[in-house]
Amino acid sequence: MRSGDTLLTRVRARLPISIRTLLAGILAVGTGLLVALVAIDVFPYHSINDDEAVYLTQAALLLDGAFFIDPAPYPPEAVRPWFFILDDSAVGTQLYSKYTPVVPALFAVGYRLGFGTWTVGLALIATGTAGGVYLLAARAFDRTIGVCAIVVLAGSPMFLLTSATFLSYAPTTFLNVIFALAYLHSFRAHDQRLLTWGWAIATGFATGIAFFARPYTALLFALPFIIHTLVTVGHQLRDFGWSHQQTRVAVTRAFLTAIAGCVIVAVALWYNAIVTGDPLTFPYAAFAPADGLGFGPHELLSYEATYTPEIALRTTIIILQSLATEWIAAGIIGTGFSVLGGSVVIYDIIIGSSDSDDSSLPSSTISLLLISIIPTVVIGEAYFWGTYNGLQNGLIDLLGPFYHFDILIPIAIFAAAGLVTLFRRLITVLTIFTTRQRARIVIGIILIMTAPIIGVTGESVLMDPIEANSERSESLAATYEPIKEHSFNNAVVFTPDTYGDWQAHPFQYLRSDPTLDGPVVYATDGPPRRDMAVIDATNRTPYRFTYRGDWTGAVEPVTPALQQLSVRRGAVIQIQTTVGQPQNLQSASVRIETDDGYARYQVTPVNHTRSDQTVLVRWLITPDGVWVRNLPTASTGGETVQLDTISTFAPSGSDLSRSKNEYKASRDNRANITTNTTQTAVTLPSGPSEVDLMITFVGAGGASITYRQHVSVETTNTTASIKDNRKPSVRAIWPAKTQVCRLTTDCGRERTWIGPTSETLNGVSINASATGYHANISSVD
Repeated sequence: MRSGDTLLTRVRARLPISIRTLLAGILAVGTGLLVALVAIDVFPYHSINDDEAVYLTQAALLLDGAFFIDPAPYPPEAVRPWFFILDDSAVGTQLYSKYTPVVPALFAVGYRLGFGTWTVGLALIATGTAGGVYLLAARAFDRTIGVCAIVVLAGSPMFLLTSATFLSYAPTTFLNVIFALAYLHSFRAHDQRLLTWGWAIATGFATGIAFFARPYTALLFALPFIIHTLVTVGHQLRDFGWSHQQTRVAVTRAFLTAIAGCVIVAVALWYNAIVTGDPLTFPYAAFAPADGLGFGPHELLSYEATYTPEIALRTTIIILQSLATEWIAAGIIGTGFSVLGGSVVIYDIIIGSSDSDDSSLPSSTISLLLISIIPTVVIGEAYFWGTYNGLQNGLIDLLGPFYHFDILIPIAIFAAAGLVTLFRRLITVLTIFTTRQRARIVIGIILIMTAPIIGVTGESVLMDPIEANSERSESLAATYEPIKEHSFNNAVVFTPDTYGDWQAHPFQYLRSDPTLDGPVVYATDGPPRRDMAVIDATNRTPYRFTYRGDWTGAVEPVTPALQQLSVRRGAVIQIQTTVGQPQNLQSASVRIETDDGYARYQVTPVNHTRSDQTVLVRWLITPDGVWVRNLPTASTGGETVQLDTISTFAPSGSDLSRSKNEYKASRDNRANITTNTTQTAVTLPSGPSEVDLMITFVGAGGASITYRQHVSVETTNTTASIKDNRKPSVRAIWPAKTQVCRLTTDCGRERTWIGPTSETLNGVSINASATGYHANISSVD
């Protein structure tokens, strides 16, 4: 035994740091690696909080040395990322983020250090925070409690999940932890003035940068330290006067901290002036002026709410209950240890028990500063409607009450303190009845018996939100499958406008390079004029990413599809649409519609008992109008025109993207096509517009199936020529947006036709092809 003690003593003597500090370092690095693992495994496509794409896009901008995205040559609304502000200035249209660049800069540094891997930044921030928690706990209590505090922090679901996302909460807490450590160090070793002043300046820089990142969050965290500084300076002036050395040290320390903080605030105001044009207007205020502090009406884009003290109180109670039972390590057990640790601190302060070791600040004061963070954050966040908003949109259910992320620091420290203090007191009590060694054996037995209970509770608390987020990731994986399977090169991909004209919202995994010159540019699908402008902007190959189903925030998967697009051009575009007749639906009608008017067409009745019947609709799009050529007109509405068509059609090119049968039919019809008829056509407005075709089958009792095709078209001033004949032309984006729906003619994206499913009725099918022709068409009213 003595030889073992001697060996251990020798090892300790050779180590430049204590074994517990070494263990803390290992645990801190392990925490960072664990966060990286969660980011990779649980969030391979990021979380459903689309703010991640905002920070990553901004980080990529900073790596390119820019604050703004230049959308040219694309329409700004088509490539505008989520939470980016569109600014029309004298230098042209620019896009900038509603968030400040501090957190993106941290991610950018991590990207550089990780040789092009974004996740490295998350791991470094988590490692730094865990290490900071150890140092704070060691200063407030001792190193053993510091080691335990890292374990509690790493076992807290909110810390793991929120730290594994590219959001601002964990990085700001990391900056706040640096601020707290620097503040405590500025009170040490008064005989080393330069060191004291250096730590004071570091304190100001840290809190200033945190303020730049999240002003209100930084203020709430720093408030106990600000009060402590004011009280300290006040006491020194009252007790000793200005001439006393300690007074001058206290005032100088506070002054240097304030000056350093003001320097960073000045940088923040400078940034505001660059992006918003007003030093006092932060980008988030420019984006949503009503999304701020206080009670009363609030608004963020289309979401509005009146935030009242009653709602604040109810929200705060819900958050505290959730935090105590679901988001702290071991749930209610961890919360109980935290309460115990805090109670011991308060009791020691009341009875005046404290020690100061080598610090000018006694441990009880440090503990009081840390414990004061909890009420300031809780009360302060009650004054902000963000938490209420987070509960409404479900983000807090998946990531925890992230606006309260800062209080994990004191909670982890005091939970560790409660646990260690409990067992130390038990040892003290047991030594009354037995030897200290036997007391430790008893405590070891108790630990072995209680560890499974704590472990099972901790695993349950930890795994529930991880499994919930993993299920969302599985849905996202299914959604992005067509994108993952395709390798883009000089492409532009239209994405759905699920939440309006926003890129990476909700599909934040699909992000363009901020310079818009990468292998793929993502553009939000929009009106025909904008889609045409996107295609015309460059010579990129266009695609359409779409899906069938209701988007539920990845709660349920959707059926995705990636379609390569092309632009059909000619004096005439002929489209052939063949649809299957659903069984037991006997009557059918066809309607073609433009922004100017519509026309209905008669369909010959077919045998409703067979499921292999089809209906063929040949429809033409020309600069003069749109009509169905193989069906008689039943009725019209709006602006129409009578066309006497004497047409000789010559195909302007083959369609290689069609199926083999369609391509063969196209080849068979490559000989000139001649028609001589009078048609009632629905006129097209000038410029880009949309043409809709609806084919509706109706059966007994009102049952119906509707096929819809939407084609973006544009009549142009350019001409298509065959020999010397020159006429205005039309162009269309193909394939059409196709939907199939039941019991309604207004299908919506959730009924996008991707292909048959198990729920598809017998007989439902659709095939279509489009060909542009040069033609000689004369028309009269």
